[in-house]
Amino acid sequence: MKPDHKNGGTFKPIDTAVPGIQISEHLPGLAKQMKDMAIIRGMTTTEGDHGRGTQLMLTGYRPGNAAVRYPSLGSLVSKEIGRRDNELPNYVSLSTFQFAPNVNGPGFLGPQYAPLVVSGDSDNPQARANLSIDNLRPPLGVDDQSLKNRVGVLDFLQKRFVSQATSESAKAHQANYERAVRMVESQAKHAFRLDEETNELRDKYGRNRFGQGCLLARRLVERGVPFVEVALTQGNNGAVTWDTHAENFARVRELSEVLDPGWATLMEDLRERGLLDSTLIVWMGEFGRTPEINANTGGGRDHFPAAWSTVLAGGLIKGGQVIGDTGQDGMQVVDRPVTTKDFYATICSAMGINPEGENISTEGRPIRVVDEGGKPIEELVG
Repeated sequence: MKPDHKNGGTFKPIDTAVPGIQISEHLPGLAKQMKDMAIIRGMTTTEGDHGRGTQLMLTGYRPGNAAVRYPSLGSLVSKEIGRRDNELPNYVSLSTFQFAPNVNGPGFLGPQYAPLVVSGDSDNPQARANLSIDNLRPPLGVDDQSLKNRVGVLDFLQKRFVSQATSESAKAHQANYERAVRMVESQAKHAFRLDEETNELRDKYGRNRFGQGCLLARRLVERGVPFVEVALTQGNNGAVTWDTHAENFARVRELSEVLDPGWATLMEDLRERGLLDSTLIVWMGEFGRTPEINANTGGGRDHFPAAWSTVLAGGLIKGGQVIGDTGQDGMQVVDRPVTTKDFYATICSAMGINPEGENISTEGRPIRVVDEGGKPIEELVG
């Protein structure tokens, strides 16, 4: 927080559940969860452009190799620990907004590892409120038997086609078709029916896209979805994104008022259901913001990848810790720098995925799960 330095700004630090660890006064709910959280304050990365930074943090690989389309973390996890027979997709992405479109996709792993994107955009107000998916129900006038007959015909055609066309694209198409049919037949296990939850709990998460997205994430985790992505891009009063070149403090306060109840309630909810120890929560952006406050209206902070923070919580992470230090002014990491490679190696280790494992690209080239040189943070997963 740097409260004794001019770079600290107007926010005040508050104590957390772990003595000696302080965070922003606008995150009181998360302060209570600190025993299960680890703050990595020594993140240092290489990309200060939105698109390139997003690609780096979502894939673990630095942009620049046009010959390889690297998979996103969600697609990688879907491939490594997802199950093909899941009734729900192995990767669900909620309310995403990105400066670099399509980088949260499967890359060379293929479309069978692509996310089911839940935008909440719908002509149906109830669907928007529930972050539900249109088109899961059959069209009007199509009864269960008719639907079964249609699925049978399509299944016959699919299998006949794949028996003659053995390409990877044909197999991927069949896998996606099978996943869609399972979702329709199971009605997605009612995962998207947030109205099944109490009004009290929905209010506690926050009646906004992020809060309800966190609640939906819990429901998906309960139903065996191994990777869920939830984006926070808008405050309660409409401030968009964390790109606070101006009015930094007003906008970050507004975003924090959405972030804090959604994230803190998710951790409480998972803990009460016995799921927190098996669910890893990863909080990150594409880079940090400048310690120095610019002269724009309201005081802004610009792009700054050299020294910033991420958080890992729950799962096998040893919480109640801070890794790294950015000194008096926040301008550089002075202790325990953590690169994107290290961050990814830590995530994979916490999920039981071998960071040194390999996948084969479409060109037949072996690509490491984590870019070469990445080392897990031993204090967190050792």
